[in-house]
Amino acid sequence: MLTNEGGAILSERTGRWAYLTPTASAAVMLLLASTSQEEAASRYAARLGIGAEQAAADVRTVAEALATQGIAHNGQAPARPRRRWRWPS
Repeated sequence: MLTNEGGAILSERTGRWAYLTPTASAAVMLLLASTSQEEAASRYAARLGIGAEQAAADVRTVAEALATQGIAHNGQAPARPRRRWRWPS
């Protein structure tokens, strides 16, 4: 759930929620609506009235944080957790 007031994203992998600040939520919405991180950063800069370098850093930070938590990926297939199977006793 993303809004201009913040948001939360559920990780289907872990079942945990990631809570977002209003600016992080804006970055995620723009990432979802854009074809690249660069486009999202440009739109983010215009929306918040900040410089291009700061916008690019902010968008990159949000994208990397979500990728680290396994909620998003950078165009490559996300890593699957390894499962260890045990035979019934």
